[in-house]
Amino acid sequence: MAQEKQANRTKLVGQSSERSESVAVRRIVVSIPDHKLALIVGNRVVKTYAVAVGAKVSPTPAGDFKIAQRIPQPTYYAPGKIVPPGEGNPLGTRWLGLGQRGYGIHGTNEPRSIGRNVSHGCIRMRNRDIEELFEMVRAGDVVELYAERTEELAQIFGFSGSDADVTVPRAASTMAAVEIPAAAPVVAAAAGTQN
Repeated sequence: MAQEKQANRTKLVGQSSERSESVAVRRIVVSIPDHKLALIVGNRVVKTYAVAVGAKVSPTPAGDFKIAQRIPQPTYYAPGKIVPPGEGNPLGTRWLGLGQRGYGIHGTNEPRSIGRNVSHGCIRMRNRDIEELFEMVRAGDVVELYAERTEELAQIFGFSGSDADVTVPRAASTMAAVEIPAAAPVVAAAAGTQN
């Protein structure tokens, strides 16, 4: 059953059976059940962060995505409500939009929500953490969201074998390699974001 769920993960990035050794691959990996996010470059975990994820009624979608937008000081758009950048903005200080409309990785005006299932499906981070991550990633970088623990997540986040109650090996590279660009343009804000 776990393997079926793994096979049915949303695939929004290119398929590839092998990675180029000469290209540094930068990706974000999120363990939804553990409220953890890691930035990985090549085979090295650069940084890990605690995050908040989707509530039971609005879960964070599992799957493979790409960063489609990088927006500093985002404006929050909801039906009948627009919140400009500032302390009251539920998106915090940065927005990393994913390829699926409305979902992203962002800051928060509720730092006590970190480590809980409280969002509308987005990945929330402390503002200081999203500001740091924002500077290390670019549009086009891969984002992998996992609804269940895997052997790879156990290695990344340091779970012991007994902590990883589901051990589903990730298929050998389901993503095309992403070359790390020197700089990438910031894309304008889009309406209809989840938080």
